[in-house]
Amino acid sequence: MLSRVFSSALSGIEALQVEVEVDIARGLPSFATVGLPEAAVKESRERVKAAIANSGFRFPADRITVNLAPADMRKEGTGFDLPIALGILAADGIVSQEALARHVVAGELSLDGRLKPVPGMLSTALAAKRWGFAAVLVPAANAPEAAVVEGIAVLPAGSLAEAVEHLNGDRPIPPLPAGSFERLEADPGGEEDFAEVHGQEHAKRALEIAAAGGHNLLLIGPPGSGKTMLARRLPSILPPLSFEEALETTQVYSAAGLLEPRRTLIARRPFRAPHHTISDAGLIGGGAVPRPGEVSLAHHGVLFLDELPEFKRHVLEALRQPLEDRRVTLSRAASTLTYPASFMLAAAMNPCPCGYRGDSRHACQCTETQLRRYRARVSGPLLDRIDLHVEVPAVARGELLQPAAAEPSSSIRARVARARAVQQARFRKSRVLCNARMGNRHLRTFCPIDAESRRLLEAALERLGLSARAFQRVLKLARTIADLEEHERITARHVSEALQYRGFERIEDSPEE
Repeated sequence: MLSRVFSSALSGIEALQVEVEVDIARGLPSFATVGLPEAAVKESRERVKAAIANSGFRFPADRITVNLAPADMRKEGTGFDLPIALGILAADGIVSQEALARHVVAGELSLDGRLKPVPGMLSTALAAKRWGFAAVLVPAANAPEAAVVEGIAVLPAGSLAEAVEHLNGDRPIPPLPAGSFERLEADPGGEEDFAEVHGQEHAKRALEIAAAGGHNLLLIGPPGSGKTMLARRLPSILPPLSFEEALETTQVYSAAGLLEPRRTLIARRPFRAPHHTISDAGLIGGGAVPRPGEVSLAHHGVLFLDELPEFKRHVLEALRQPLEDRRVTLSRAASTLTYPASFMLAAAMNPCPCGYRGDSRHACQCTETQLRRYRARVSGPLLDRIDLHVEVPAVARGELLQPAAAEPSSSIRARVARARAVQQARFRKSRVLCNARMGNRHLRTFCPIDAESRRLLEAALERLGLSARAFQRVLKLARTIADLEEHERITARHVSEALQYRGFERIEDSPEE
C-alpha cells in the first residue's frame, strides 16, 4: 500500500516542499530510503523502527521503500523521522491518509517515540502557509517559533502516539495560539549604556551617525581607550527591530539550530563578536553540512571584529562580497545556498603593533616597516567599504576620575529613530531601509550638493585620493548627518563632517607625536 506525507527541507533559510512517499509491498523484510538522503536521514530507519515499536504499534515485516521527492534535491537532518514514521503507519492502514494530506509534518524521533525539536521550523511554517496547507504538525519544543506565523494552525505534538491520535481524530491536539510580536520585549537597550562612558564625545558622535544611517565604522586607538566598550554599546542606540526584520533574523537562528527553547522571535538586534582565530567558513558560512556564518547571525544587527588586523587576511577579504550584496551565496557541487547578511560592521584596531603611535603618554616602539606591515593586513578595498574611520584617543586621567554624567543611550536612540523615520519615508517606494544602502540612482535623487560642498569634495578627492566608492560613502554619510539635524538639503557643513571620518588616510601619514 502507498502513502504520502508532506514535509520540508531547508535551502539556506528557505523551506522547500518534500513529499515523503512510503510503499509497503510483500517480500523479504527490508527498509530502503531513496531520494538523495544524507547520513542522518539514512539512519532514521533505526530510530523509526524503535519509535513505532515502543509507541505500541506494529512495525510491518514487509518490504518498505521510502522515497523523498524531489529526488534530485539533497535531504539533510533528522526532521524526516516523524513523516517517515507516519507514512509507514498510514501505508499500513493505522493512520488516516486524508488527515495527513492537510498537514505539513516534521520532527525527530527518540527511540521511545518522543518528539525532539529540529532546526528551521519557522521557515517550515511560513512555507506551509504559502503552500496552502491547513496546519503544521511539529514537536512541542518547536511550536512557539512556528506559532509566530498567523493564518496556519500549529499543532504541538509531544510523541508519535499523540500525533497518531490527533490524525485519527481520537484526541485532537489544540492549535497553539498565534504568536504576537507586541508581546515580546522589544526594548533594544540592556545593561550597557552610553551614560557609563567617560569622555570620547567625538567617538560617540560617530557611533550615533553610524546607527542613524546603518553605516560601517572602524575605531582606531591605543589599548584601553574604550574602543570595545563603545562598540558593545552600539546596539543600545539602534532602533527596535520591525516585525519583518525580527522574522528574518529568527529564521536565520532557527535554521542554524541556535534559537533558544520556547523562544518565539528574536526581539533585539544581534551583536556578534567572533574571535580573530575564526575560519572563513565560520565567518561567512559553509562547512560539510552548510550552516549560516557570523555575518548571517548578525543579520539586522552588528558584527564586531575586535583587533581587526589579527584576523586572517583571506577571512577579512571574504567580507567584501557580503558587505556589498548583503547576502552570502555558498556554491557547492550539488546545490547553491543563499543566506541573508545585512549587518553593520563595527571594527576596532590599534594604530600600530605596539598600540601607542600618537599617544602622548607612551612612546611608540614600532619601526616604519613594522607599521606598514601591520596596516597592510587590512586591505584598501575592505577599508573602502567602511564608511567611518574614527580615532579614539586615550581618555585623560581627569575625565576618568570624574563621575559619569554622559548622555544616556535612550536619548541618543530617540534621535537615531527620528533620522531612521525620515529615511523610511524617503525610501518608502523601494526596498532600501537606510542611507547606507542607497544605490547610484538614490544618490542622484536624494543627495544633491551645492557649489561649496562640491569644492570641498573635489579638494578631498585630490588630497586624500578617495576612490569612487569612498566618494559615494562620503555623500551617504553627509545625507545621514543632515537627517540627524533634520535638514532637507546637504550643506557644506555636513560634507565637511563626513570627510573627517575618512581619516585612516590621514592617520597613516601622521607623524608620531
